[in-house]
Amino acid sequence: MKNTALTTIHEALGAKLVPFAGYNMPVQYEGINIEHETVRNSVGVFDVSHMGEFLITGANALQLIQKVTSNDASKLAIGDAQYSCFPNEKGGIVDDLICYRIKEEQYLLVVNASNIEKDWNWISNYNTSIGAEMRDMSENFSLLAIQGPKAVEAMQTLTSVDLADIKFYTFKVADFAGIDHVIISATGYTGSGGFEIYCKNSEVEQVWNKVMKAGADYGIKPIGLAARDTLRLEMGYCLYGNDINDTTSPLEAGLGWITKFTKDFVNSTNLKQQKEEGIKKRLIGFELDERGIPRHDYEIVDADGNNIGVVTSGTMSPSLKKGIGMGYVQKEFSKSGTKIYIQIRKKVIPATVVKLPFYKG
Repeated sequence: MKNTALTTIHEALGAKLVPFAGYNMPVQYEGINIEHETVRNSVGVFDVSHMGEFLITGANALQLIQKVTSNDASKLAIGDAQYSCFPNEKGGIVDDLICYRIKEEQYLLVVNASNIEKDWNWISNYNTSIGAEMRDMSENFSLLAIQGPKAVEAMQTLTSVDLADIKFYTFKVADFAGIDHVIISATGYTGSGGFEIYCKNSEVEQVWNKVMKAGADYGIKPIGLAARDTLRLEMGYCLYGNDINDTTSPLEAGLGWITKFTKDFVNSTNLKQQKEEGIKKRLIGFELDERGIPRHDYEIVDADGNNIGVVTSGTMSPSLKKGIGMGYVQKEFSKSGTKIYIQIRKKVIPATVVKLPFYKG
């Protein structure tokens, strides 16, 4: 197992560490509900340094990114970020990612930790005929996510830039916590505001310590991956490996908004055909009508007990105090207000399809 540059700090804080994507990662400190509420109401900090970072540069950088991603990266100005995915050749998704345009011919792709090698090989395969310069920075960089409604106010003393000016899905390269040239971005995964800090491994301990000190008066706490999962699920954000994978179409997953047919990309012809013909299943959000907790891979059935789909993510929502989940169902069961049923062990629990996000803030 690899460690992040902050593993010893997590241990000292009493974190429960678990293996995740080849790393020892803090899954929780005080408890999921406390950490979840901290992010919803004040400010918390996650160590997500296990994420992968690829630098794509040169005259052909945009051409490569346009080929392997579904979104239209030509729309990015310097300082913009974009959510996207790598479609595979069979209609599924290799991974989802965020693309940052750093300079005129320089882009940063941030990918999921468990897919770093897979993604690198996938992009490299298409780059043989394009010839962009690629660098895997994953081992050298750390990433902190400072999330919550008080994040901007709590962290403003650590930088000379106005954090409130960094709008959603934009970023600045600036000073932070005494370190020059860090990326400060606002691409949060929690739905409660805040931003992310990309810095070198050798710098992250200083950044962490100053962040904790600056946030002390605001009740800042370290937050683990378990609360990260409940926070993202309340927002209806897809998690790779659960809600999207090599067999799920971006259109079925509700990611048509990042699938732009104004350009040619991997498998775009078949995906465009799927859009024209219509999808047969759709990713939906649902709330349980009775007590229970839906879990990954639980069966979704209709009123007669016939299988109509499967749960991809589920939890007891700390904010809503009820069981919530996402899953794929046959298209005719995907409309808001539709009654569906979740097979939880020997019980069948009624549920209602709802519009995402679950948490409205």
